[in-house]
Amino acid sequence: MSGFLLRQRYLIDYTLSSLARRPGKQLGLLLVYTLVVFLLASVMLFTESLRREAALVLAGSPQVILQRQVAGRHDLVPESYLDRIGSIRGVASKQGRLWGYFYDPAVRANYTLMVPGADREEPAPAAGEIIIGAGIARTRGLATGDWLSLRSATGEPFSFRVAALLDGETELVSSDLMLVAEADFRRFFSFPPDRFTDIVLEVRNPREVRTVAEKLALALPDTRPIPREEILRTYDTLFGWRQGMVFVLLTGAVLAFVIFAWDRASGLSGEERREIGILKAIGWETGDVIRMKFWEGAILSLTAFLLGYLLAYGHVFYLDAGLFEPVLKGWAVLYPDFRPMPFVDGLQVATLFFFTVFPYTVATIVPIWRAAITDPDAVMR
Repeated sequence: MSGFLLRQRYLIDYTLSSLARRPGKQLGLLLVYTLVVFLLASVMLFTESLRREAALVLAGSPQVILQRQVAGRHDLVPESYLDRIGSIRGVASKQGRLWGYFYDPAVRANYTLMVPGADREEPAPAAGEIIIGAGIARTRGLATGDWLSLRSATGEPFSFRVAALLDGETELVSSDLMLVAEADFRRFFSFPPDRFTDIVLEVRNPREVRTVAEKLALALPDTRPIPREEILRTYDTLFGWRQGMVFVLLTGAVLAFVIFAWDRASGLSGEERREIGILKAIGWETGDVIRMKFWEGAILSLTAFLLGYLLAYGHVFYLDAGLFEPVLKGWAVLYPDFRPMPFVDGLQVATLFFFTVFPYTVATIVPIWRAAITDPDAVMR
């Protein structure tokens, strides 16, 4: 075993000296390889960080949201539904919720207006006041104490004093959010006093959320219960779809790199061919030549993989992933400004390693094997 290890050490020493003799060729391949790993790793890290951030923020969302459906469209929920829900076994609490969308032509952005629930720890806005997300504050240039003017769908002007800004830790889902008093909300959207946008519920036993949702659907056939896990799946699908789009675009870059690596490996220079011929002439076996070239590729690929991953790690977690932020976050105007928590996922690293190192190895080993089995006299001519 020691003899085998000593042989590998000599092969690695010779490989390192061989790489140093041709720095131009190896450096070009290393730069391209590092760029491919950097792009793929950046997308994987940033998308996964968005998933984790969304799951963390939504962990405190209602266990069940109940929406009313009329002709397949979301409709207002009568207040009387609260009494009917109260008779369903397993429901711990219920609350009508008021929220709606508003398009601001001044900045061409959509806002979500909402009345804060009774379980909100922070003080609710008083009449004539508004609490806004950080994205709205940046886009409109607002700070606490400023006034925000909006015009409702009926043309009525409204002016709100900014009472506070929402916590930046929830910016991924609150960037476009506005919190107002119930009376202001109903007047702004012309909501009748006995109607809600939807109803949120908490269940006594978290294991019975699905069962309670089924009971709600049976008791109120015109409603659609939405469990929290379904909302989490929606966010996961949204980010996964965007990640897939970017990966499709990057597939072309990976294929181009594989073709590039094949061309560089098969197009051995005259110096490299003579080197192989000399090594075989002095007694190197075909396996030794292949192992030497394998170590050459391994050193190059591992160096590029580590460089690309570390650059992507810094790009995502310390430079806010500026290259992919607009594509993967997906907001048209109100981009959330948050820095995800750094993490390392072993399965993700292994997957990235397989899809970057394995294609390179396959693309280079066959041409090298062909050169290694060639007769030394033919190689050196």
